[in-house]
Amino acid sequence: MEPLVDIVIEDDRWEAFGLEALATTAVRAGFAELGLAEPGFTLCLMGCDDARILELNGDFRGKAKPTNVLSWPSEERGAADGIRPDLPQAGAVDDPEPLGDIAISYDTCAAEAEAAAKPMADHVTHLVIHGLLHLLGYDHIRDADAELMEATEVRILARLGLSDPY
Repeated sequence: MEPLVDIVIEDDRWEAFGLEALATTAVRAGFAELGLAEPGFTLCLMGCDDARILELNGDFRGKAKPTNVLSWPSEERGAADGIRPDLPQAGAVDDPEPLGDIAISYDTCAAEAEAAAKPMADHVTHLVIHGLLHLLGYDHIRDADAELMEATEVRILARLGLSDPY
């Protein structure tokens, strides 16, 4: 059986931080909130640094700056006008449906957490959930879609005992 979250560590600080356990807990909470069957899905999360995420942000978004989190859904699913996107069908336990890939930068996450005076674990949990929702078709370009995505993030974070980041 494949892991729920396949972790790729490119920056050793993520290993010491405990990214795998934190990400698995965050994704499980997201699945529970959305009613997704845990053994039926998988995703990949890469823990990297600003240099790597800068490269990825430039290659995939044309932006020449680092960012906190990026996501690449395995297929396009989209929210529209604040309506929850159709969720994917679960795969078999021995052949789970891949949701896509997420990259998260240690440097940017640490700087943002410090600037907001919040624990880095809380901030990273929020960003993993944010990335997961992007994989599931949520977005924040239009106001109604942003409200839906933020409300969903807040509910998932509340399941984990974390406060509203907005």
